[in-house]
Amino acid sequence: MPAEPAPRDHAPDPTAAASASPLSRRTFIHGSAALAAVNLAPGWLMSSAHAQGSDVLKIGLVGCGGRGRGALRNAIDAAAKQGATVQCVATCDYFADKALATGEEHNVPAEQRFSGPTGYQQVMQTDADLVILATPPLFRPTHLEAAVNAGKHVFMEKPVAVDPPGCRKVISLGDLAKEKGLSIVAGTQRRHDSAFQQHAAAVHAGSIGDIVSGNIYWCMGQLWYRTRNPGESDADYLVRNWTSFTEMSGDHIVEQHVHQIDVANWVMGTPPQAAVGMGGRLRRVTGNQFDSFAVEFDYGQGRIINSMCRQINGCWNRVDSQFIGTQGRMWDNRRIARYDKADIALPEVPAGTTDYTDRKVAKRSAYVNEHIALQSSIFTGAGLNEARQVAESTMAAVMGRVAAYTGQQVRWDDVMNDPSSAFYDLQVAVTPQDFENANVVAPADDAAPSPGGEIRPPRKN
Repeated sequence: MPAEPAPRDHAPDPTAAASASPLSRRTFIHGSAALAAVNLAPGWLMSSAHAQGSDVLKIGLVGCGGRGRGALRNAIDAAAKQGATVQCVATCDYFADKALATGEEHNVPAEQRFSGPTGYQQVMQTDADLVILATPPLFRPTHLEAAVNAGKHVFMEKPVAVDPPGCRKVISLGDLAKEKGLSIVAGTQRRHDSAFQQHAAAVHAGSIGDIVSGNIYWCMGQLWYRTRNPGESDADYLVRNWTSFTEMSGDHIVEQHVHQIDVANWVMGTPPQAAVGMGGRLRRVTGNQFDSFAVEFDYGQGRIINSMCRQINGCWNRVDSQFIGTQGRMWDNRRIARYDKADIALPEVPAGTTDYTDRKVAKRSAYVNEHIALQSSIFTGAGLNEARQVAESTMAAVMGRVAAYTGQQVRWDDVMNDPSSAFYDLQVAVTPQDFENANVVAPADDAAPSPGGEIRPPRKN
């Protein structure tokens, strides 16, 4: 997404040849029980069939913005690192020029470049084995549903929804994908960063004792925004200026800060039980979002994670996390310190990743590692499904936003388990179906919620 520019390194030639191993395309795409039990090293997919172009993982790209194009390059890099080949066979974007340009870049046939609010449906009808979903987050549950129903494996960018019903839908679709043997990996790339994995494993093993509190931050300058063009439709304006509207992005606590909330859920081992918070709109231009949030997430048993995120220029910046235990602390900058200064024994680097010490390289590798994990799960048939964990992190972020917008405490049960709660069916004012039915009415621009007011009732479709 815009908060995380795609790596600038160039992707290798997706048609590069390889050699060795007699896997057929059906076997290597759909897998088998025997292959799933084999511990395969990098390069195992090299085969003469690859050189002939028969064993190719076919990808459809839905969302041709910067992150979508970057994710496709990451997928190509991931395949090259495993001696495999991927081919983009379809592109789709709301705006036709983006789908056409990306298709041209990756040699996608002209008839396989789709656009408009329903173009994603055409991608699902192609022979793509895997689809990359990288449109504005509002559309993620709908696009995921189409992908799972079509039997496609999925890489989907975070966040995966913008409201409680959307988050629950993603969880349900994740369960359906498991039943169908489909893999789903999400763009919460810290989960695929080798150093993060080492340190999280050490904390889970008790290296800093019991966690009692923590702090997570994503404080930075303002993101890009687009002013409205004369005569521009509401639908076009919302899509073109999607990072400014809660309906499209979920606000920046959901769209961007979900990364740090996901780290908190990962380290704590559970989503929060409740959230209270505050925020405001001070200098943001266009849209209806806040530009700052401070939220207290209650993880139960007296464990509080304090969360702060801000997008205002000229202020102190920090993207970091800190977890405080009874015997030590862990920082987001991959440092663990015990109060007694004892040495910390880190686990070995997880298989298939690289223990980079250069942080820029490590971050870049995480973007590729998540695709290596996804592709490996497809190739072996072992299965990998991150739908629930990313949906729960998205839901926690939504809880924080709703708490700040309303001034109320929002409990996990309110959004996940209690249909009688005012928050359970709370939906944003614009839906994907509005786009497909040409029925989009943009929310008021340059406006923001007022805490303490009436909670808006659920939208009735």
